[in-house]
Amino acid sequence: MPFVRISHPSGKPANYRAALSESVHEAMIDTFDVPVDDRFQILTEHAAAAEIVHPASYLGVSYSDDLVMIQITCSFGRSVDTKKALYKAICDRISQSVGLRREDIIINLVETGRENWSFGNGLAAYV
Repeated sequence: MPFVRISHPSGKPANYRAALSESVHEAMIDTFDVPVDDRFQILTEHAAAAEIVHPASYLGVSYSDDLVMIQITCSFGRSVDTKKALYKAICDRISQSVGLRREDIIINLVETGRENWSFGNGLAAYV
């Protein structure tokens, strides 16, 4: 049931978006027990220096203009260790699939109650 937003710099090759999408989804399958067909994502391209705003570095991590920001909205209930495994798996897969530096991947997890989801027909299927 995760809902994923991936913001990345524009001007990348055609397969870049697909590789980002697939990398994040595979990491969620492997670490978050997400079903294969549970894939809801929005990918958006942004002008690197104008629409993806970030400092040169933060918390000892230096960023480039290739910075990708990933926000995952999901239900409560996963352990800190599971979340850490997800972050690592996403970075591993993205760095392998598109050659992005691990430092240029920011991940934000937003947890919400199951009653806050409707997957169609105006129904709260999980409650």
